[in-house]
Amino acid sequence: MEKWLKTEGRPAIDIVNVIAGIALVLSPWYFGFAAETYAAWNAWIAGAVIALIAVGALVAFHAYEEWANLVVGLWTLISPWALGFSALTTAMWVHVVVGVIVAALAVGSLWFFGDRPLSTA
Repeated sequence: MEKWLKTEGRPAIDIVNVIAGIALVLSPWYFGFAAETYAAWNAWIAGAVIALIAVGALVAFHAYEEWANLVVGLWTLISPWALGFSALTTAMWVHVVVGVIVAALAVGSLWFFGDRPLSTA
């Protein structure tokens, strides 16, 4: 498959990740859990990391960026329980939703834009 065909949709994934990261960074203020130390700091740090990795992927795509976003996305998904703020319903759901989106996009990007054949037949 031509190289340009393989990477045509990849920037859209990175743009969604930038938006998801920024949304996570802003969520403690928007949803009112900025006073909750673990939830807020996790949102600020994880959101910034997601956005920065996605910006880096927009500049020059490398598979390690998608692997990094997969790890951060999975961390964001499990962090409410790992850090003990799962009782804060809003903060928990924000982290779960963003984590699922980022992890799913990373897996999709690795699968579709990696060097995997579409069929083994």
